[in-house]
Amino acid sequence: MIDKMKSTSIFDTLILVSIVSIVSLVSLSSMKKEKPVIKEETVFYKVDTTLLKGFAAYPADATVKHPAILIVPEWWGLNDYVKGRARQLAELGYVAFAADMFGNGKVATEPKQAMEFTSPFYKDPHLAYKFLDAAQKEILKIKQADANNIAAIGYCFGGYIVLNAAKLGADLKGIVSFHGGLGGVTPDKDLLKAKILICHGDADKFVTLKDVETFKRQMDSIKADYTYKSYANATHAFTNSEATSIGKKFNMPIEYNGKADTASWKDMEVFFKEIFVTVRLVLNFQMLITTDG
Repeated sequence: MIDKMKSTSIFDTLILVSIVSIVSLVSLSSMKKEKPVIKEETVFYKVDTTLLKGFAAYPADATVKHPAILIVPEWWGLNDYVKGRARQLAELGYVAFAADMFGNGKVATEPKQAMEFTSPFYKDPHLAYKFLDAAQKEILKIKQADANNIAAIGYCFGGYIVLNAAKLGADLKGIVSFHGGLGGVTPDKDLLKAKILICHGDADKFVTLKDVETFKRQMDSIKADYTYKSYANATHAFTNSEATSIGKKFNMPIEYNGKADTASWKDMEVFFKEIFVTVRLVLNFQMLITTDG
């Protein structure tokens, strides 16, 4: 009996030591980790006969696989704002790919043109899914991208696109919509695989309270795994630092909200850490081994 108790005690101690060692190693790897060297590139690809011009930013180290994040821009298109977000994600250790939805990287310069560019996607969510799927195939060609850990984020129009792609069964771990439209196809529990984070401004005049209530009711009806975050005094486009000037220029009810921008980005970071928890632990060990080696 005494020998059995000793054996059990030794076994428990070994488990405890192992756990402490793992935690220590992960912490050590985090301490050793320096800001990654970021590689950027323009990526040309196609949907049928439409030539697209995407933008990729990712850690340059080719020895480690990183979770991959697709980015769908606002209705203005793939501009410097979206490229900046791709760089931010790359600095966090992700492979980021900003999708071109309009062809040849073209950017709208005023609302009428933006509506012209985006209307086909609002009319046909399946077309939007087709364009996002093409971007997903491209991100997987980047050797640093982890094919088993892909998510997508979108802003305004882009939020609508990634949300509907998830509803249509896109093979994504998660999606984040920043001040995006909440309509589109009705969610289907047999298709929806992704976890969802909605970052919404409570002063948004483009997405009504009725839209929000309908979205929540639909998601609750299929027991979807989603989180809805609302930010005080935040309008549509609250994450874009140029939103205030754009709003004044075109008489649109939008403005930048620094507090909501920061809070929503942090909420996104927490969300990604949750859905990529296993791969991040493995990544930490890989980086530790690479550093020590």
